[in-house]
Amino acid sequence: MLSCRASVAFVLSAALIASPALAASVQPAPAGVHKAHGAHKAKSRSRRPRGQQAIEPARITEIQRALIRERYLTGEASGKWDAATIAAMQKYQADQGWQTKLMPDSRALKKLGLGPDYSNAINAKDSSFAEPPPASTIPPDQSAGFAQAAGISR
Repeated sequence: MLSCRASVAFVLSAALIASPALAASVQPAPAGVHKAHGAHKAKSRSRRPRGQQAIEPARITEIQRALIRERYLTGEASGKWDAATIAAMQKYQADQGWQTKLMPDSRALKKLGLGPDYSNAINAKDSSFAEPPPASTIPPDQSAGFAQAAGISR
């Protein structure tokens, strides 16, 4: 029985010691060479377009109307992002001192009055986007409380 246990222990020990030596050695691939499954993933990721790919015709019409209003574009708004619209937007952005290669610049859209519309936001339902009332309409005790909270002595 003892020799059987010793034989099993010897075989297991030999297998554990020899397994790293028998394993295939892993060497890094030369630079520029990818494994078949890794190369496919890398290519699919690099080809995936990012960001907005096209402007919707309704949005183009809004931009064109704003450019016509600001006298950077003439004629009627067509809803097509054509060469005249691109040139007008580039001129508008250049006049503002902004980039002209990427179209259109968010600052330009905001300045044209085409910025984000928050009127349908969750917290905008009961909000007023009007100017705040003049300071003279604030009750004196409330004004004093604001001054005290701000650490301003009167």
